[in-house]
Amino acid sequence: MPSSLLEAVTAHIESKGGGQGLFPTAMPGFNIIRSFQEVMPHRKIYQPSLCIVLQGAKQILFGGETLNYGVMECLVVSVALPGTGRIVKASETEPFVGITLDLDIAVIHDIIERMEERPALAASSRPCAFVAQIDEPLAECIQRLVRLADNPKAVPILYPSVMHDVCYWLLSGPHGAEICKLSLPASNTQRVAKAIYLLRENIAQPMRVEQLAEAVNMSLSSFHQHFKALTAMTPLQYQKQLRLLEARRLMVANAASVAAASYTVGYESASQFSREYSRMFGVAPKRDVLNQHRLYRSLTGRDMPTGPVSPMGPAAPAA
Repeated sequence: MPSSLLEAVTAHIESKGGGQGLFPTAMPGFNIIRSFQEVMPHRKIYQPSLCIVLQGAKQILFGGETLNYGVMECLVVSVALPGTGRIVKASETEPFVGITLDLDIAVIHDIIERMEERPALAASSRPCAFVAQIDEPLAECIQRLVRLADNPKAVPILYPSVMHDVCYWLLSGPHGAEICKLSLPASNTQRVAKAIYLLRENIAQPMRVEQLAEAVNMSLSSFHQHFKALTAMTPLQYQKQLRLLEARRLMVANAASVAAASYTVGYESASQFSREYSRMFGVAPKRDVLNQHRLYRSLTGRDMPTGPVSPMGPAAPAA
């Protein structure tokens, strides 16, 4: 299965003109990536998803946690997390080839409700990102999605059923309990996910940690403990990364000015914004925007399109 899946993905890429970069499909949240060279670290918001490696290797940093994964392994992200990803193994002869697939929480909830035996939940909170093996049933589902990518007219009819299969095999696998927590309203994972949603929806508003804890019906100490256990960062660290990443997206993808981007995400001082931005990304905002456009051009051979895109979306097809 691994070789046939890689062959199917490679054939799809070649049918789209070949080359490297991000190859979107007609299925929302299902994308293919190919790179002929290692890619420098790239920060972005990782949505609840599977990030699968078919050839090469990747490294992801969430807070202080570093995760490495290679062929027929996947990164599973269960709540939206700011992270830094990089392709660490790729070449002209053996390019990096990967797939990203967004998880549908409604589908996960539906399957859990119909399962005769639900995954046993652990008492303690565990990180919301982990590495898992791609077993044969899951690989077969991914290959079906690749075939669907070549038949866009079949997507509306067949895609929902394949997504049900994907979610079922995830829930019945060794990490099913972690996936299960996504749809349980009383779980700590779901409470932290709600707090993250509030931070994202009110990105420009001052949100005190006490407010968040009260909104998700947790004590302040418990909220702090579970938030850090699940995201590897404190709520305030998460909020700062969220704001800076969104500001970067606005400048890179929407051509916003430094002042406009900083104000949009809640900064009152452009100079403070520039200092914190430079500390996080290692370069001043304007220089970073130029670097991101150069990176996009080197990976795809074309200029980056600008204009309104989905909030919190990736700025470039890297890592």
